[in-house]
Amino acid sequence: QVQLVESGGGLVQAGGSLSVSCTASGGTFNNRRMGWFRQAPGKECEFVAGISWRSGFVYYEDSVKGRFIISRDSAKNAASLQMNSLKPEDTAVYYCAAQAPYSEATMTSRSSYDYWGQGTQVTVSS
Repeated sequence: QVQLVESGGGLVQAGGSLSVSCTASGGTFNNRRMGWFRQAPGKECEFVAGISWRSGFVYYEDSVKGRFIISRDSAKNAASLQMNSLKPEDTAVYYCAAQAPYSEATMTSRSSYDYWGQGTQVTVSS
């Protein structure tokens, strides 16, 4: 059973940077599409960024393009989301998620992911 654990959330001022990480245990990470989602208070959980397992293809939600960078470290069985130029509207609980092995399901859909972390809070003050 794959388990995902996020870390690295916290409080940052607007314009600052923060990195959140996701480490997998109980199975390999390297053959799975990975995604980051977020949920702000009173809002639906939304897709933020995704990365493929085969080619390293990445995809971002429009509001974070040019500011966020998703990456993966196969040796560490981990994925990260580097967040720059943060805005108050980026405040949310951030979740990492993993698809089934070798899956190429739609990155942006929550139903494409089989495993989810517990989430880490990111708060951006104005």
